[in-house]
Amino acid sequence: MGKRTNYPRKDNDFYATPLAAAEPLFPFLKPGIKFDEPCSGDGALVEHLKDAGFHCVNSSDLIRGQDAMDITGTPADVFITNPPWSWKALDPLITHLSDMRPTWLLLNGDLMHNIRMGRHMKRCELVVSVGRISWHQNGKKGFENCAWYLFRPGCGKTIFYGRG
Repeated sequence: MGKRTNYPRKDNDFYATPLAAAEPLFPFLKPGIKFDEPCSGDGALVEHLKDAGFHCVNSSDLIRGQDAMDITGTPADVFITNPPWSWKALDPLITHLSDMRPTWLLLNGDLMHNIRMGRHMKRCELVVSVGRISWHQNGKKGFENCAWYLFRPGCGKTIFYGRG
């Protein structure tokens, strides 16, 4: 899951999204917004968002044979997802989804500082700090800081929101 651990990675980078990871995003979403979750795994993030009053119009995942790269449109206002963190999956996904709709991705907080992320940061409007999350649901915080990133073409600058 991260560069500071020797935990073996789960298949397809599947890590259920805990509520603590979703909550920092809520204040940045318009009430009643319609979202599409293209990397939904077991649906945990979808449930957190629905419980907070947001409306899911589509939920899909590679685990169920639905590839986010095959999406050609959505009736949703935004994409919201905790995607695989492997660069091979993430690199094309950012552009693909954000070309269609504003796209919120839960990612490694350090990613914004990487050279290879530079071209994507040109379309990153907001970064919302989450901090360290217990991905293994064992009560122990992870080794990586996380953040929500909002991507859309042509935004021009990035605004960073710290924790709390």
